[in-house]
Amino acid sequence: MILFGEGDNVRNVVGILLDRKTYLGIPSQQTGYERIDLYNKAAKKLGMTPFYMCLPQISGKSSLGFLYENKKYRLVRMSLPKVTHNRAMSLTSYLTKKLSMLSRSSKVFNEQNRYDKLRIYKLLEAQESVRAYLPLSMAYSPKRLVKAMSHYSSLFIKPTNSSIGKGVIQLTRKDDENWQLCWSNKKPAVVSETKAIAFIREKVGSQRYMIQKAIALAKYRGRPYDLRVSVQRGDEGKWQVNGIAGKVAAAGRHVTNLAKGGAARHCEDLFRSSGFDPTRMKKSIEQASLLIVESLARRIPQVADVGLDIGVDEQGRIGLIEVNCRDQRYEFKELKMNESFYKTYETPMKYAKYLLKKRH
Repeated sequence: MILFGEGDNVRNVVGILLDRKTYLGIPSQQTGYERIDLYNKAAKKLGMTPFYMCLPQISGKSSLGFLYENKKYRLVRMSLPKVTHNRAMSLTSYLTKKLSMLSRSSKVFNEQNRYDKLRIYKLLEAQESVRAYLPLSMAYSPKRLVKAMSHYSSLFIKPTNSSIGKGVIQLTRKDDENWQLCWSNKKPAVVSETKAIAFIREKVGSQRYMIQKAIALAKYRGRPYDLRVSVQRGDEGKWQVNGIAGKVAAAGRHVTNLAKGGAARHCEDLFRSSGFDPTRMKKSIEQASLLIVESLARRIPQVADVGLDIGVDEQGRIGLIEVNCRDQRYEFKELKMNESFYKTYETPMKYAKYLLKKRH
């Protein structure tokens, strides 16, 4: 039954903005990577009421959505909530217009959740406090690629606006004349410098790509690994690290993403295998991660829920690979890191509660 009204009798409502497919799966509890029940659990603990929306259902200053109360979902139309956590992608002009409509009535945190990777690099590179964590990066051009190949032995050439490792090419020097190319799920190929440059030019085409100096990642059983670090705003708007999970590349692969065959591993196990002290390394990564997101938030204030891909080289030096503003939290679920996984849902709700107080 659809109930129409302003919902003025419902207190402490926080909007959770979802993609349409996830939103439509709520009644049957088929919500993909989003664990809606954990939002509900956190909301109950904090004395809040979640209102699940999707952009196509927003009209004017109201939206049709699922209100979760008394262990049940009700489909209602109500006023747009004063605070909304954005977990949806708005990649079309229609959805962008709807998101703008929502943001005029609601404080939307993580309003934009996909950024050009090169833009993020430039914003951070301008701040001296985090510069040491940034591998050299630049916009792709054939000329810049030739120059980078003359200075560095390993490079990543990757799209500036993609996710889960799509389109990433790794280029590694084999000897004075040849380079190893790793691309997609293809078997690595050793080719001449001229052929490598031509191959990359063809794959890039008219797309926007960047060149990034590769971090010489530490290895686990001969395979490179990196780390996903969940960093979110919570109580009083303060940033906190909610978990660190390891990602190990599949045999013969150059990316660690789980969607590309990578395997999740507890970071402590990875650190021990590399001869690092797990406690000390975790603390160093947490400190670096907080410094990075605090620096980023100075330039993009609405950022509040971030998954950082962090690399550690064989000497234990920390480097930022990229920033993800819609962390899908696969790794924590895969590793049964239940406390960290729950916190990735509870912390945004705490931040929403803090913002609600500020708006009253």
